[in-house]
Amino acid sequence: MATQSSEIDIKDLSRDALAAWLERRGSRPFRTDQILRWVYLRQTDRFEAMTNLGKRLRADLEAAFINPRLKVASETTSQDGSRKLLFQLRDGLHIETVIIPEKDHFTLCISSQVGCSQGCQFCMTARGGLLRNLSAGEIISQVRDVQQRVAGQGGMPLTNIVFMGMGEPLANYKHVVQSLDMLTDGDFGLKISARRVTISTAGLVPEIADLGRDTKVNLAVSLNAADDATRSRLMPINRKYPIADLIDACRRYPLPPRRKITFEYILMKDVNDGMADAQRLVKLLRPIKAKINLIPFNEHPGSAFKRPDPSRISQFQELLAGHHYTAIVRHSKGQDIGAACGQLRAQRIADHKADG
Repeated sequence: MATQSSEIDIKDLSRDALAAWLERRGSRPFRTDQILRWVYLRQTDRFEAMTNLGKRLRADLEAAFINPRLKVASETTSQDGSRKLLFQLRDGLHIETVIIPEKDHFTLCISSQVGCSQGCQFCMTARGGLLRNLSAGEIISQVRDVQQRVAGQGGMPLTNIVFMGMGEPLANYKHVVQSLDMLTDGDFGLKISARRVTISTAGLVPEIADLGRDTKVNLAVSLNAADDATRSRLMPINRKYPIADLIDACRRYPLPPRRKITFEYILMKDVNDGMADAQRLVKLLRPIKAKINLIPFNEHPGSAFKRPDPSRISQFQELLAGHHYTAIVRHSKGQDIGAACGQLRAQRIADHKADG
């Protein structure tokens, strides 16, 4: 067997790129599907184990590529059953992925960047800034590795993916869309239905249009305010793409029948939780097929924001429901294990600084 010398993760290759590599070495086209089956459907890590490939091809794969798993730096389990994984990447950086148990399946919350550059004032991830984008293979690996993990434990399947972890997915557009091709490939990929994949954005307006053209996944918008002054204070992206532009992009987003755009609204005490805020939200979303997730702020150390009183949350929800909106209060899971995105990574950095 040839000595492995490459640092190219085979999961970073698109289907077309793998096919082109095989064509250059004279392999027949059907080998592409065989290799993808081994990597994704059979969850095989070693090229030498791909037994329906010839010895020469296996040796060439071994020499050209690697097929690593993400290293689990830490894992914490909440009382509600949520599990938060801190994955260490090959360059030593860390990302967070959360396994969320539902009634009959798991939802996986995955990251798209190491850190984030959007600077949202309420977000733990934003404090560390952006270090780099994840590759398509690193995005895929979060799903692939967890898929293997839950399958090995029996019970519920992993069926839903939400890009709501660390980073702004649409700021890493190329790699996110490439990863979606393999995540949703029903023949040779990870077989996640596109209608069960949701991408959340802070509001990158041009990329919202691109996403609607290039994919069939669900769109979620982190809104958090219905007026420009408040939203710009909370989310700097609003200064570049104000609410009117964002709503227009959402209005134009192509929606299959019976689907809606999800608007995430983090309720923060005395910031955006008043009845006037709710009335503005009602008026703002009238042109959109919308559902609203109300998320009471998940308090974390060093944050100036607070969670509203339960009565305030109920009043806000009731006003929206009275105007015929689907408005669901989503309480963050895993609060006892540092559920806010970025907390485990931030603690890891703090621990290393203390050790140093």
